[in-house]
Amino acid sequence: MNVQEALALLNRLSKAESDGGEVSGLSDVSWVCSASDGSSDNDPEPPRNVRLSHHDPPLADEPTVPAHAEVCATEPLPAQEIGKDGTVWTVMEPCGGAGRRQIQNILTESAGPTPHARHNITDKLTAFMCLCDNVMLEEIRDCTIAEARRDRATWDVAIMELKAFIALLYVRGAYCGKNIEMESFWSEQWGNAFFNATLSRNRFREIMRYLRFDKKETRRCRLTTDKFTHVRKVWDRFVENSIASYRPGSDITVDEQLFPTKSRCPFTQYMPNKPYKFGIKFWLAADVDSKYMLNGFPYLGTQRLGENVVLRLVEPFVGKGRNITTDNFFTSLPLAKALLAKNTSLVGTIKRNKRELPPSVQGRSELFSTKVLKSEKMVLSVYQCKPRRNVTILSMQHQHVAISTERKKKPETVEYYNHSKVGVDVLDQMARQYSVARVDGPLLFFI
Repeated sequence: MNVQEALALLNRLSKAESDGGEVSGLSDVSWVCSASDGSSDNDPEPPRNVRLSHHDPPLADEPTVPAHAEVCATEPLPAQEIGKDGTVWTVMEPCGGAGRRQIQNILTESAGPTPHARHNITDKLTAFMCLCDNVMLEEIRDCTIAEARRDRATWDVAIMELKAFIALLYVRGAYCGKNIEMESFWSEQWGNAFFNATLSRNRFREIMRYLRFDKKETRRCRLTTDKFTHVRKVWDRFVENSIASYRPGSDITVDEQLFPTKSRCPFTQYMPNKPYKFGIKFWLAADVDSKYMLNGFPYLGTQRLGENVVLRLVEPFVGKGRNITTDNFFTSLPLAKALLAKNTSLVGTIKRNKRELPPSVQGRSELFSTKVLKSEKMVLSVYQCKPRRNVTILSMQHQHVAISTERKKKPETVEYYNHSKVGVDVLDQMARQYSVARVDGPLLFFI
């Protein structure tokens, strides 16, 4: 059959179908179909059945499909909420589930003293010298001598005397003697024998009077670019030694600390919620397990705050699968994404008026109830802790949020935050307890 014959046959079939008559020559159509598959007349395989129109009834060996089976049933989509900036949040059911830990939550190095510290520490003195090394002591000695020789040309102090002076400050702090008159520690009746054996009272007074951490001759020039120049060299060296001597565990806390002082200072802060209302504010990063200060710098009133503070503090410790815990002053979605790019997770309370949060965080729910939402790798827990107040926690540490069985039904994220937020708070309490700095005086000795 050539092309013309095939076209004529198709025309006859279409006309017969419209007239409702019999169709002849169907075997020819079967032959055409089989021939088009590359088979020959001698092929033992029977020709395939052909339906000429979708209106025709099914052939004998063609399965019948119910009409309702053509419509695919789908599961209802989970509820979603959208923040003001377009962030999409999917509502999840609170549930427990260990699951597989994500890569940003797998710690890849052990915590504890670094090889540098283990190599140099043999006793308590060498442990102290890892943090307050000879470079710092020599800088303090040179600046102290320069200040003293403005009045007394031949005055001098040795490194050993400076170590003895610092030792007496530590002993006074260990005895919680910051509210005890310093002179009484050399009293023959009520004093401590260690003070008399270490350094004379008059010599201690002299070192205290002239103690400085920078040279006054060049201070005016340096103040134009750095308000913290009075102790900048000593402080930066102390922070470098702190980073080089210890590796933190899986959790790091970032928070503020107010170092109490009422001395004349252009960046003194007033914070009414602190035990001491006036002081110098420091941003600190601390290890949660050991309460070790890892990094820190002062707030001078000119730095960019928020995520910039956190990223600067934790920069030496990212990329190892650690978690950073912050309060609502720092926590945001841009910070979480920036840390995630550095293989680090974030857990922290977040302000409810953030544009990236869904509108439901502003409402109230049943007391002790928890609502869980998820966006990419971030989980948001909204816990109604009080009738008129809820706690909103952003976490990249959790993919499933379990609810405790106690009366208050706290979610897992809240319990984790309470555990990992205490690093800087405990460090601040210890500093207040053992510090010997004078709150109302010019001395700022916080090593």
